[in-house]
Amino acid sequence: MLLTFLLQLTARERTRRSNRQFGGILAFVAGAINAGGFLAVHRYTSHMTGIVSSVADDLVLGSIGLALAGLVSLAAFVAGAITTTLLISWARRHALRSKYALALLLEAALLLVFGLVGANLTSFASLLVPTAVLLLCFIMGLQNAIVTKISNAEIRTTHMTGVITDLGIELGRLIYWNHSKKANDIQIVRADTDKLFIHASLLGLFLSGGIAGALAFKAMGFSATLPIALLLIAMALPAVVLDLRKLAQAW
Repeated sequence: MLLTFLLQLTARERTRRSNRQFGGILAFVAGAINAGGFLAVHRYTSHMTGIVSSVADDLVLGSIGLALAGLVSLAAFVAGAITTTLLISWARRHALRSKYALALLLEAALLLVFGLVGANLTSFASLLVPTAVLLLCFIMGLQNAIVTKISNAEIRTTHMTGVITDLGIELGRLIYWNHSKKANDIQIVRADTDKLFIHASLLGLFLSGGIAGALAFKAMGFSATLPIALLLIAMALPAVVLDLRKLAQAW
């Protein structure tokens, strides 16, 4: 039963249900990484809007070094999205079941690298803090592209601005009073309760993940990356193993 569920999460043939289950889990993961990562490196690494704005501010204020650091962080996020696209495209061309799982495995590996880097931050802070920030930006770009590709841009997990905006739109429709019969004959304003549920769920899971990630980092330090990485590996491994078996039989 569990194996079937895990295979459905990363299956090539997508359903709305599997997309939302997959997106919900990764929203929790993103919240945990973002909040725990902030406690580690004092930077939120999934908010490219804020980074781009800070680059503009730094350029105007003459802080060229900070502006360049922001641009490099932005480039790392973009590089993560590019990497996901390359992996998915390559796997699709080779008809692999693991076309989405490969990027998840890479994310898990990079989280373990982040934990390793973080364990040595106190010894080499001037070198490793920037490295950790770039690594987290890359991971966030990688993950956001996975969910965007798998759900055809319906779901986002690493930032909540769009989710909260859509949630507000549906809440506005929900509380709208259709009191005019003449207007009702033209159009009745109704909330899409399905969208309302998914956006509220994503927000709740991101928040829950953030709380869990912050608590785990306070209690375990950089070892908190281990359970997150293991979760991603568990999601990805069944599809990867099936592909490896298929390749072994072909040889």
